Amino acid sequence: MLLQEKTKQIGAVAKQTGVPIKTIRYYEELGLLKASGRTEGGFRLFDSDVYERLHFIKRAQSLGLSLLEIKELLEVHDQGDLPCDHIKEKLQDKVAVIDKQIQELIIFKQEIQGLLSGWEKVTNNIEPTICPIIQRY
Repeated sequence: MLLQEKTKQIGAVAKQTGVPIKTIRYYEELGLLKASGRTEGGFRLFDSDVYERLHFIKRAQSLGLSLLEIKELLEVHDQGDLPCDHIKEKLQDKVAVIDKQIQELIIFKQEIQGLLSGWEKVTNNIEPTICPIIQRY
């Protein structure tokens, strides 16, 4: 009886966290979560640490970390170490990727603005094109 008081069924975990049952099962399949057992009816049981793990997973995802990256971080944690240095390194990598994406978007924006600034009305289309203004660049 004491075991069931400490553990929660998957449905209760889903309801309390807002994470769908299907997602919790998927996380378990990937090794991000571990069920501590099953009820007589076959429902998964989770220890109370599942809430902290789900919160960590969702927060890490919101920062752009993949489930594979999150699994690696949780493995460091499960070995008894704090994964903070690993997280810092991954987030620094994310910032570098974002900086590159920003530069690419600036160039893309300038290209579109260049097209728009030189826009002219085409009334006679003698070329076999869809839109000569776009296709000439």
